Amino acid sequence: MVNAMWKHFTALGFGGSCFHKDIMSLVYLCKHYHLPENAEYWQDIINMNTHQRVRFCRKIVSSLFNTVSHKKIAVFGFAFKKDTGDTRESSSIVVADYLIGEGAEVFIYDPKVPDRQILTDLKLPQITKEISPGVITPEGIVDKSVHICRDPYDAARGAHAVVVCTEWDEFTTLDYQVIYDSMQKPAFLFDGRMILNHDTLMKIGFRVHCIGKSLNHPNKTNGASATNGYH
Repeated sequence: MVNAMWKHFTALGFGGSCFHKDIMSLVYLCKHYHLPENAEYWQDIINMNTHQRVRFCRKIVSSLFNTVSHKKIAVFGFAFKKDTGDTRESSSIVVADYLIGEGAEVFIYDPKVPDRQILTDLKLPQITKEISPGVITPEGIVDKSVHICRDPYDAARGAHAVVVCTEWDEFTTLDYQVIYDSMQKPAFLFDGRMILNHDTLMKIGFRVHCIGKSLNHPNKTNGASATNGYH
């Protein structure tokens, strides 16, 4: 189970109803059999998954000069993993909910998740109240702030940032030069799944951020390098 989680859900955190449910079952069993240290171990996995998601969201806001209010953010992927339309416990829900709560205009593209499912997930507070307390978005705000796109290029056009939340294979083959040219500048890209070629993106001009990897961005003003990314 741990190997599967590491393979599919590094960086932005794992989703899917089974992983969360199974780990919470282990917490319950350990408590039932009076194994508090073991129960704490499994609970910490859930806690760290939550922490990683919120940390990623905060990084987006701080990188965009401490505000995303009235800024367009393109979210690539809404399913909890690639090759499925399943959104249960998806990290994308947390990211979108957080950004909406911060006043962003969120443009979402996912090749399989139906529009209705995306809107339903973002309008159900019980889905996100535990992981982003105080940022739960009322239905009216979701209708106003969320836009479903049929094409990743449309989602990114005019955006201040692109946020990769699902490791869909197609995201690795997009023409990021075209995407960069269509975006606001400076153009930010947050790779929540560590699937893109960061050196290539930085050469194009993106300000790239990811989790667990330090990136040296060339400073065009003095030839020095600036570090982006965080551990």
